[in-house]
Amino acid sequence: MSQILSTKQQTIDLVIEARWIATVNPDNQLLEDCSVVIHEGSILNILPVAQSRQIYLAQETVILDSHVLIPGLINLHTHAAMSLMRGLADDLPLMPWLEQHIWPAEQAVVSERYVQDATLLACAEMLSGGITCFNEMYFYPLAAAMAANQAGMRANLGLVVLEFPSAYASDADDYLQKGFAAHDNWRNNPLITSSIAPHAPYTVSNQTFKTIVTYAEQLGLGIHTHLQETRDEISQSEAKYGLRPLQRLAEFGLLGPNFVAAHCVHLLNSEIDMLAEFGCHVAHCPSSNLKLASGIAPVAQLLAKGVNVGLGTDGAASNNRLDIFAEMRLSALLAKGVAEDATVIPAHQALEMATINAAKAMALDHKIGSIEVGKLADLAAVKLSDLSTSPCYDPVSHLVYTCGREHVTHTWVAGELRYSNGVYANIEPVELKDIINTWQPKLRQYKH
Repeated sequence: MSQILSTKQQTIDLVIEARWIATVNPDNQLLEDCSVVIHEGSILNILPVAQSRQIYLAQETVILDSHVLIPGLINLHTHAAMSLMRGLADDLPLMPWLEQHIWPAEQAVVSERYVQDATLLACAEMLSGGITCFNEMYFYPLAAAMAANQAGMRANLGLVVLEFPSAYASDADDYLQKGFAAHDNWRNNPLITSSIAPHAPYTVSNQTFKTIVTYAEQLGLGIHTHLQETRDEISQSEAKYGLRPLQRLAEFGLLGPNFVAAHCVHLLNSEIDMLAEFGCHVAHCPSSNLKLASGIAPVAQLLAKGVNVGLGTDGAASNNRLDIFAEMRLSALLAKGVAEDATVIPAHQALEMATINAAKAMALDHKIGSIEVGKLADLAAVKLSDLSTSPCYDPVSHLVYTCGREHVTHTWVAGELRYSNGVYANIEPVELKDIINTWQPKLRQYKH
């Protein structure tokens, strides 16, 4: 009888049976006792467990009877290779932190090998916290691609642009040309995409911004930059250019649906309207903004105006965690406190910021960011049966206000298991220890 049944069943790669599925689809459905059917990296079907067992014969079945299955979390703004600078110079304002500690440390140690090592360490941290994709901005993007490939993570790698020299490049044109060479190298890699990443208005000239707009249009690439993170940045821009940074970028034609602005802490109402009008995206990094005392971004106002807002961690040097669970909780709580309105940014909206909103910002929402048939199976499983997460009345509320990254048990990218209960598919713990032991002595002298 079982043999006859098997011939009628469709053979597929993987079935994940979950107690709950937080789909983050347009209806924000929360499904109970359902299966996600996965074949060749994509979601083939979503249906009740009993039905899936009748229809499909899986090469592998994962039963998660006390978990909520969620779309893989997305880190919309980070500098992954700064993971080895975690805690290097804490409790300092942004510019002294950069000028007296971070930039000298980078000048001394950053190399292709450093970036590959440090990015791999960051990938391990992110995978263990349910993050399947990150939007990166740093030197040596090809080295970062190699680390992401090893980890099996999805990455949108910024082709960083600055005016001043570094070990990586000599001037803005050199940064661009090296970035484009890297972009060409990974053009057919299904895990890696690109954006042009001018560091910030205060480190990039007018002419370079004009050039970047031309290249972005020609190559169909997004633009990812820091914007209006501090009041000093705005004051300096007004003194030097007679314009606030956002207005300056608008005059060069940078704003549009391909534009991701990290931070946006200090915005006028008219600037919020401008971001909405041009269809721009904001990467909200609440932990980093608080730690550097930059301020609190007006997220509720941005969302109310229709601006797409995703969540980022920034680098581990200014956070000091690559933890989107922490950013979800903090973004919701800060917005409520600032507005004095407990209904602002409910849990489902915070989860959207960590998933589908971030995917939209990178133009990847047709592939990832929600659990829907036809999308890639980038998924994370979060255990809700621990004492610290019990009882559970609303799994989505728990994801934002109760759970931490320590409750993540499994992380899949395109249906491939990349992390499970402390074990990585392609990363050995001894490799990470060697990386830390190699680079910490070289960086210690720049400690605050």
